[in-house]
Amino acid sequence: MRTIHLAPSILSADFTCLGAQVEEALVAGADYVHVDVMDGHFVPNITIGPLIVEALRPVAVRHGAVVDVHLMIEKPERYLADFARAGADILTVHVETCPHLHRTVQAIRELGVRPGVTLNPATSLSTLEEILPFVDLVLIMSVNPGFGGQSYIGPSTDKIRRLRAMLDAIGSAAELEVDGGIKPGNAPEIVAAGATVLVAGSAVFGGPRTIAENVAAFLRP
Repeated sequence: MRTIHLAPSILSADFTCLGAQVEEALVAGADYVHVDVMDGHFVPNITIGPLIVEALRPVAVRHGAVVDVHLMIEKPERYLADFARAGADILTVHVETCPHLHRTVQAIRELGVRPGVTLNPATSLSTLEEILPFVDLVLIMSVNPGFGGQSYIGPSTDKIRRLRAMLDAIGSAAELEVDGGIKPGNAPEIVAAGATVLVAGSAVFGGPRTIAENVAAFLRP
C-alpha cells in the first residue's frame, strides 16, 4: 500500500502569518510544504523566491516535513543553487522550459536535492519517457499553472492512471504528485488513479473552517 502525502500550497496562505499557518497544517498531519515559484513569463503571475523557502525551512525541519519547491519559471537552471541553499528538499522543473532536461535534473541531484519534473495539462506524457528513470518525483498539473483556486481538469485522472502505469513499468519509486483543484471530495479518485502526493492550496488555507479542520478532511479514512 502506498503512503499518501498532503502538500499544502502556500500560494493560498495568508502571508501576514505564513509561518504560523504552515505550522498549523503540519501539526494537523500534512507532511510536505509546497512552494510555487512563478516568474511572470512562463506563467502569468509573480510569486516568491528563495528567501521564503529559507524562512520556512526551520518550520518544516521542526515537523520532519519535506520542502517541495515547484519552479514555474523560464531557465530554472539559473536558480537551482539558490533554492538548494535556501533549503529545498525537492526541486521540480517543467519539461516545457528545459531544452536540456537531463542536464537540469542531473544538476539538481548534484546539489543534494531530489529532482522532480512536471508538465502542463496539454503536454503529452510521452515527453517524460526518457527522463522518468532519473527523477524522484513527477508532478501532473491538473489545472493550468499560474493561479490558485482553479477547478480540477477532469481528464487529469486518466493521465495520472497512465503515468502510474509508466512508473510501475520501469520499477520507479518516484512520487506521483498532482496539483490543481484537489479537494477532499475528489482526492480519493486521484489517489485511486495512482497519486501519492496531493497538493492543495485553497482547500487547506481557505474556507470557513480552520486549517487543521481542512487538513483533517483530507486525512480522514
